[in-house]
Amino acid sequence: MTRGLTYPLVAINFKTYVEATGEGAVRLAKVAEDVSLRTGVCVAVAPQYSDLYRVSGKVRIPILAQHVDHYDPGAHTGSSCMEAAKEAGAIGSLVNHSEHMLKLSEIDLITQKMRQIGLTSVVCTNTTSVSAAVAALGPDVIAIEPPDLIGTGIPVSKARPEIVSDTVAIIRKINPKVQVLCGAGITKGEDVAAASRLGASGVLMSSGFVKARDPLAALTDLANGAKS
Repeated sequence: MTRGLTYPLVAINFKTYVEATGEGAVRLAKVAEDVSLRTGVCVAVAPQYSDLYRVSGKVRIPILAQHVDHYDPGAHTGSSCMEAAKEAGAIGSLVNHSEHMLKLSEIDLITQKMRQIGLTSVVCTNTTSVSAAVAALGPDVIAIEPPDLIGTGIPVSKARPEIVSDTVAIIRKINPKVQVLCGAGITKGEDVAAASRLGASGVLMSSGFVKARDPLAALTDLANGAKS
């Protein structure tokens, strides 16, 4: 049985990187599980839809889908049915990533249904004002990520610390139950530690782990940063 999210959290989006496809996804998920067990920091991974079942059967860390639709099971060819993601072993899903953006009304429908069927929603946002609007919908987690910093290696927690602290402050006023992550450019433990000092409960990242020369060393550093 895969466990749920705890905090501090390092959430890793595998995207569609070749390094994190098929058996590569399993290999990286096992690295993530090893680091989580050794450091005591929760590490969650978000494989491609085709790899959800494969990965969830090999590790016990939390598994997230990269996207789900709000449609009920039925005649919806090409859609990402959240019931199928849950059956495949996902405990939740990313929603509204900058590479798969949605309307606020769609985010509302998706997060409502995820709540109903017992899935954890991790909603990505790009500004403090959007974060405030999403917080009012009652998701489980909001991940603030300025799109222009994603994949740059320039951490938002250092380049734009105010967007993290301001987002944390406004979300706590609107809905203090919502956990806040920050993302974009996170590659080192010091980036995670900086995010923690700004009030974030963890980070959402991708290439800093998936494309690292030594994923084990990279993630160990990140997890240790989450504890500092």
